[in-house]
Amino acid sequence: MQRNEFNINIENVVASANLNQNIDLQSIARAFPTVEYKPDQFPGLVYRLKKPTVATLVFSTGRLIIAGAKSEKRAKRAVFKLVEELKTGGLVIQGTPSITIRNVVASADLGIQIDLEDAANKLDGTIYEPDQFPGLIYRPREPKVVILIFASGKLVITGANRAVDVERAVTKLREALAIRGLVPYQT
Repeated sequence: MQRNEFNINIENVVASANLNQNIDLQSIARAFPTVEYKPDQFPGLVYRLKKPTVATLVFSTGRLIIAGAKSEKRAKRAVFKLVEELKTGGLVIQGTPSITIRNVVASADLGIQIDLEDAANKLDGTIYEPDQFPGLIYRPREPKVVILIFASGKLVITGANRAVDVERAVTKLREALAIRGLVPYQT
């Protein structure tokens, strides 16, 4: 998903789901030879879907973790596709899974250079240690996200539960930078 105002791109959506029943992981491993299941190394199995392209961790408790989706909709679609594939493989899945978006990770570009030292001094909620990391870490009060700000104006946003929160965070950051004279005002 791309948002044009600041060139926001959703890079990864992580979701969790609960099938509300126990799952026999050995049965899944037998029915689907392409899954990765090494119970001596990890308590779940990795089930990869091709469309949408995601990796799903499946646990015997019926809990799922979905990673790699490019939108909230695709993450949710992946859960339902996985359930259908499991049913096709002979597993009995009862009910409808509950799904929660856990993390939306995005990148953005403000299209301007930013003086990170100046920004660290003028913005609340920042950490800037250039000897350890080349970006400024910014934690705005609202929405609850973490934004990595680089001198090039490029951003990495993480911790959002919805894509709209990413857009809101970038808009509010741009406004905060402009108010403090850190970037030119846009008309």
